Amino acid sequence: MNIDINAVAAQIIVLFFGIGLHEYAHCKFSDLAGDPTPRYYGRVTLNLFKHFEPLGTLMMVLTSLSGYGLGWGRAAPADPSKMRNPRWDFFISVIAGPLSNVAQAVFWALLFRIALSTGVLASMGPDSFLLNLLAYGILINLGLAIFNMIPFGPLDGHWLVGLLMPEKQRYYWFRFNRQIGMPGLFIAIILLQQANISLTAGPVNYFFRLLAGTNV
Repeated sequence: MNIDINAVAAQIIVLFFGIGLHEYAHCKFSDLAGDPTPRYYGRVTLNLFKHFEPLGTLMMVLTSLSGYGLGWGRAAPADPSKMRNPRWDFFISVIAGPLSNVAQAVFWALLFRIALSTGVLASMGPDSFLLNLLAYGILINLGLAIFNMIPFGPLDGHWLVGLLMPEKQRYYWFRFNRQIGMPGLFIAIILLQQANISLTAGPVNYFFRLLAGTNV
C-alpha cells in the first residue's frame, strides 16, 4: 500500500483542530451560559488534547492512513438545567460545534485563495504538503459541519431538531435517539458505504467550490 505522507499528515493536523475546536466550542458556550459542568471537567480549554479520547484519536490516525480521515472527540459535558435559559442556551452551545467547523473551513479557504492567487500552490506541485493541508482544511471541516447536522443518533443535528419540537414530542424524540440512534447510525453508515452512497459528498463539493473558487 502506497501511503501519501503529505496527505496523511495534512488530514491528521486538520482533524486535530477540526474536532478539538468543535468540542471546545460546545464547552465554551455552555460555560458562557452559566453551566459549570464543562469547567468542572476541565474542558473549557484550548488545550485541544483535552477534547480527545483514545479510540477516536486512534481511528483518526488509522483512517488517515487508509486514505480518508475519520475520528471523534470526547463528548462535551453539559447540563442544560444549569444554564440561564436551558432550551435556547443549550441550542446555541450545540450549534456552536458545527459553526466552528464552518469558520475553520472559511479560514482554510482564505489561505487557499491567497496561495492560489500568488502562484505559491502552482510552484509547489499537485502533491505538496501545503496543497493537501489547505484542501483538506476546507473539505474535512465542511464534512464535519454537514455530517454533524444530520438529525440522527448522537450527532448534533438530533439535539437541534429536538429542541425545536414541542415538549412532548421532544421527549420521545430524544428517547428514540438514546435507544436507537447510536447503533442505527453505525448501521446506516455501513449500509451507505456498501452501496457507495455519501450523504455529505454533494454538499461538501458544492461548498468547497463556493469557498475555494475551484473544484475539489
